[in-house]
Amino acid sequence: MSALSLPAQAYLLACDTGRDRLPDRQRVALLVRAAALTDLVQRGLVVDGDGRPVVTGAAGTGHLVLDDLLSDLAADPHRKWRAWVRRDARATLQSLETQLDAAGTITLKTSHVLGLFPRRRPVVRDHAEAARLHEVVADALRSVAPASRADPGAAALTSLAAAVELGTVLSRRDRRHHKARLAELEDVAGAAVPALRKVIRELKAARAAAISAANSGGSGG
Repeated sequence: MSALSLPAQAYLLACDTGRDRLPDRQRVALLVRAAALTDLVQRGLVVDGDGRPVVTGAAGTGHLVLDDLLSDLAADPHRKWRAWVRRDARATLQSLETQLDAAGTITLKTSHVLGLFPRRRPVVRDHAEAARLHEVVADALRSVAPASRADPGAAALTSLAAAVELGTVLSRRDRRHHKARLAELEDVAGAAVPALRKVIRELKAARAAAISAANSGGSGG
């Protein structure tokens, strides 16, 4: 697949390289967090134990985001997958961006909304790599080979891309059309993917409720 960690691949996949931005930082933060959990599973350092990630090895990965998460998992073994997807997701995203910037994979540009609020914008330096990751996802969906024979990294990246429900990553039409294939790939990817999907649905419900409340308040006068 790639020398990049799975969370780094997921991040590049989510980047809108045409506009040098992330389409939804909150969703991408959750995607990166779930990708980090999945990466640890695929490296044989974490397994599922009664709906919770269980650390089985303490060897370093050489990736700071992964090693920090592994340490946190070992120190707090009682949380379920969904809680770990949510926990410190924003900090994990910021840490990953800093590392990718330092490695020259992206260039982080900071602007200010309304002249006050800082906003980070990633400029992907290797558009070909980002395009290749999109092709990896497309190939995993189109393949007629059994999902059990798919590259585990490709299966995980594709499943995560579907679960985060970002149209710039995988359209709703493609998610519907390849629903059966995605279910097969998810079985290969592991427990963090359905956990991500549940968190995204909760996020969407919370946003919809907030909009509804704001509209009700605005029309109540």
